[in-house]
Amino acid sequence: MIDILFENNDFVVCIKPVGIASQNDKAQDMVKLLAQQSGSTIFPVHRLDTAVGGTMVFAKNQKTAAKLSKQVQDGTFKKKYLAVVSGRPEADSAILEDLLFKDSSKNKSYVVKRERKGVKKAKLGYELVSYSENMSLLKILLYTGRSHQIRVQFASRKLPLIGDGKYGSKDNRCTVALWSSEIVFEWNGDSVEFVSYPDNKQFPWNLF
Repeated sequence: MIDILFENNDFVVCIKPVGIASQNDKAQDMVKLLAQQSGSTIFPVHRLDTAVGGTMVFAKNQKTAAKLSKQVQDGTFKKKYLAVVSGRPEADSAILEDLLFKDSSKNKSYVVKRERKGVKKAKLGYELVSYSENMSLLKILLYTGRSHQIRVQFASRKLPLIGDGKYGSKDNRCTVALWSSEIVFEWNGDSVEFVSYPDNKQFPWNLF
């Protein structure tokens, strides 16, 4: 069963488990699982990597999907994350801006120096929450939603996310230490906020 945080006639907010795809053609993805559980048609609005868990919203009709997708596109849909990285950033808080290129054949993104076809600007802000055993717990606000953005922006600064072997982590004691902790969006004239946290009994979250 998917853990439901909130549900009405228009959308459902839930916690995506680690290891379940947001949307794909396989039997086990969030769209299919939520449709079975709620008895409603489900429309994806945003994505999380399969290896990442946390707070997500799915629409239950096309009108709501269009409204929420527009907020994602215009930046009024806010996404905040928790991440554990190897090492400690030079600054306890900062804005990171990079140019990213996604190699679709490898399903991997890279920081590049020049704009060219296929290159997109990526921006996020972070603040250091805690530091333990040469690992940093960070709170992250995404300004753009590029493929693997958080993972590659920190890895390019020699701060790979714990468990993220794809982007250079040497620690394989967990899957990617990234969690969608908070989403904020507008609904019926109000700002609504939904929050969840990773399991603090599991590594590396248990260190903080």
